[in-house]
Amino acid sequence: MIKNSSMFKLSYGLFILSAYENGKDNACIINTACQVTDSPKRITIAVNKNNYTCGMIERTKRFTISVLAQDVTFDMIKRFGFTSGKDTDKFTGYNDHYRTENGTFFICEGTNAYISCTVTDMIDCGSHILFISDVTEAETLSDIPSATYQYYFDNIKPKPE
Repeated sequence: MIKNSSMFKLSYGLFILSAYENGKDNACIINTACQVTDSPKRITIAVNKNNYTCGMIERTKRFTISVLAQDVTFDMIKRFGFTSGKDTDKFTGYNDHYRTENGTFFICEGTNAYISCTVTDMIDCGSHILFISDVTEAETLSDIPSATYQYYFDNIKPKPE
């Protein structure tokens, strides 16, 4: 099922992008997701080619975005944004993560919506791959506003002492 309210949450914010390949889950934080068509529901995401998750998506052609809410913790951002997933299971310790219909995880904690997709096209943009994808599932989990970069810098990221 695709809920339009979930698509609205793509308008701004930070996202955990998750992928799954050969029994291995991985995820990273991105901030570039955009709805490009309404029928069919299609989005684009841009992912750095050096990111381990990018290669997984290139090969499997599927991913899920967890839209981060303002109640996300800095520890979660550190885990998914600053830690390599090559040798680390980033999902360890999170009891509230579930597989979507496309087989990839979304996380409930600190998330206000999730959107699962199947890649229809890929464009090499130099340092990034632009994935054009059909939305296969979208669900709203909470009404807590999304965490923008400005909100992250003002309220989540620890201030230097």
